[in-house]
Amino acid sequence: MKGAGALAFFAAGLVCDVCAAPKLTVERIALHQFEDGALLDRAYEFLPGETAYFSCRLTGYRIQTLDDGTQNAKLSWRMEVRDPAGALLEPPAQGRIDAEIFPEDTDWLPKFLKSFVVPSFAISGEYRVSVHVVDEVASGEGSGEVSGELKFRVKGQALDQTSMLTARNVVFLNGEDDALGTRAGIYHPGGIARVRMDVSGYKFGDGVREKNRFSISFGMALENAQGEQLFSQPDAGNQTDESFYPQRYSTGILTLNLDKNLPADSYTLVVTVNDKIGGQSYEVRAPFRVE
Repeated sequence: MKGAGALAFFAAGLVCDVCAAPKLTVERIALHQFEDGALLDRAYEFLPGETAYFSCRLTGYRIQTLDDGTQNAKLSWRMEVRDPAGALLEPPAQGRIDAEIFPEDTDWLPKFLKSFVVPSFAISGEYRVSVHVVDEVASGEGSGEVSGELKFRVKGQALDQTSMLTARNVVFLNGEDDALGTRAGIYHPGGIARVRMDVSGYKFGDGVREKNRFSISFGMALENAQGEQLFSQPDAGNQTDESFYPQRYSTGILTLNLDKNLPADSYTLVVTVNDKIGGQSYEVRAPFRVE
């Protein structure tokens, strides 16, 4: 009886080991500055226009033995990258891993790589890469699917929480190559006044065919220190564009040719921003001096 009991216990343990099928698991997901480069620290911030390289490594996959004795692994994956508002940066990516497994591949783990570009007009905040992987060999057995997520940060444009049309970061430029600008512009008679601003809060077109289309226009007027209008140009410029990823802000630059006989004094450049799709308007009053 004592021996029979030990045999029964051993048999039960053997059955449990056989039934314990491996469970598909995301072993590691990471971002890199270049393909197969070093893993980036969580504190790293991507910049607009930068390319990110993503890798995902899996374990717990099932191996299929074919009639000719060869073995292989078959997995399919889908990946999405979304911004802080949940918008996709690009269409979802998908692919398959179909690899023959040899006896010496005892440490081999399936992996897939995918690069994506942070949009040039990306907003600041926390972004997410999500993946879903299906083990086609173990499909239907309850352990053949797994999902994973990786968060990363982008240092882009900071937007106001308001959804109304607005213009921010209004600065005068000292020339075409001036990247910083100044709040209080100083120009000379006969010179060119340039003003730059970031416009946000405009509405996008509805419907799939319009692909996040926006359309804004600018009007421009010049006032003297007494508030008298000296010049007006209702159609000073416009911007219309569309893209897969929604462009939530647009940078506008307007130029004003100053008359060579313009007296030295304080002036105000009045810019009217019009949202053609949303029917909104916003006025910017930018003071400057002529000396």
